[in-house]
Amino acid sequence: MKKIWPFSFYFLFFGAFASLVPFFVIFYQGLGFSGTQIGLLTGVAPLITLVAAPLGTGLADATRRHKLIMGLGLFMAIVLGVVLPALRSFAAVCVLIALYNIFMAPVGSLADSATMTMLGDEKSMYGRVRLGGTFGWGIFAPIAGVLVQHYGLGIGFWMFTAIMVINLMVSQKFDYGQSQPEQASNNGGIWLLLQDKKWIFFLAAAFLSGVGTFSVASYLYPYMAEMGATETQMGITSLLGTLTELPIFFFGHYLIKRFKARSLFITAIALFGIRSLLFAAVDAPAMMYVIQGASGIIYPMMWIAGVSYADENAPEGLKSTAQGIFNAVSFGIGSAVSGFIGGILLESIGGRAMFFVFGVGILVLLAVIEVARRFVIARAVLQ
Repeated sequence: MKKIWPFSFYFLFFGAFASLVPFFVIFYQGLGFSGTQIGLLTGVAPLITLVAAPLGTGLADATRRHKLIMGLGLFMAIVLGVVLPALRSFAAVCVLIALYNIFMAPVGSLADSATMTMLGDEKSMYGRVRLGGTFGWGIFAPIAGVLVQHYGLGIGFWMFTAIMVINLMVSQKFDYGQSQPEQASNNGGIWLLLQDKKWIFFLAAAFLSGVGTFSVASYLYPYMAEMGATETQMGITSLLGTLTELPIFFFGHYLIKRFKARSLFITAIALFGIRSLLFAAVDAPAMMYVIQGASGIIYPMMWIAGVSYADENAPEGLKSTAQGIFNAVSFGIGSAVSGFIGGILLESIGGRAMFFVFGVGILVLLAVIEVARRFVIARAVLQ
C-alpha cells in the first residue's frame, strides 16, 4: 500500500507540469517579452535550483520538517498557478518565478528520499514507481493541449493549480523514517571528484545532456507554434515521446548490463544532437510526431546511464556527492545555458535555426570531449 503514495505523487507532479510548463514560453511571448527576457526567465530557474535544492533538503534533514518544506514548495506552486496569469510586467513575473523556483527546488529530491525510505528492502523498484511521472505526463499533456486550444492558456493554469492542490494532500502521506541529520560532505569530497580526469570528461558530457534535454522541453512548443501547430498537436507530440520512455525506464537495467553505463550515456547525448537536427529539418507539425515518438527513448537512456555511471565511479563515501554534482551540472548549468541561449536564438533566428545551432553544437562539442578524453588516456598509457 505504501507504494501507491509515491506513485500517485509522481503521477500528479508531472501531470501538473505537463499541463502548463511547456506553455510557459508561449505565455511569455503573449506578454510581449523580448527574447532576452524570455531567455532570462527560462535560464534562471535551473541556476536557482542549483543553490536552493541542497539548501532546502539540508534544512529538511536538519530540522526533520520534511513534510513542511515539501508542503511549502507545493503551496508556492499553487500560488504561481493563481497569480501568474494576472501579472503583466516583466519585473513582477521575474520575482514570482524566482520565488516559485526557490520553494519548489527541494520538492523532487524530498519525494525521491521519501520514496526510497518507503520502499525499504525493495529499493530496486524505484524506477517502476517513478513511472508514475511518465504516465502523468503522457496522460495530461494531450488533455492540456486540447483544452488550451479550445479554451485558451488560462485553462492550463487552472489544471496546474487543481492538480497541485491534490498533490499537496498526497505529499503528506510520505514517510521519511526516523533518520538523523546527515553529515555534511567534507569540502575535499567535491575536489576529489573534480581532480579525477574521467569525472571531468563525464561532467563535460553531462553539461551537454542538460542542453539537449532542456532546449526541447522549453522551446519545442514555441517552434511548433511557428509552424502553425495547434495546442492539440503539441500535446500529442508530448504523449508520443512519453510513451516510448516506458520500456526504457522499465527495462533500463538490462541496457546498462549489455552496453555499459558510459557508452549508453554518450550514445544518448549524440542522439540528443541528432534529434535537434531532425527538428530543424522538418517543415510540418505532423513530422514532429515521428521524431518525438522515435526519440522518446533518449531521456530515460541518458538518465539511467548517468546515474549508474556516477554511482559506479564515485569514491567510497561520496556516492551522494557524486549524484549531486551530476545533477547540478546537467540540470543546473546545462539547462540554464540552453534556456538563456535558446530564448535569444528563438527571437533572432527562429526555431528552425535555433535547433540547428543546438544540434551542431552538441555533436561538435561531444566530439571534442571524446577526442580529448582519448588523447588523455593514450598519453597516460605512454607515460
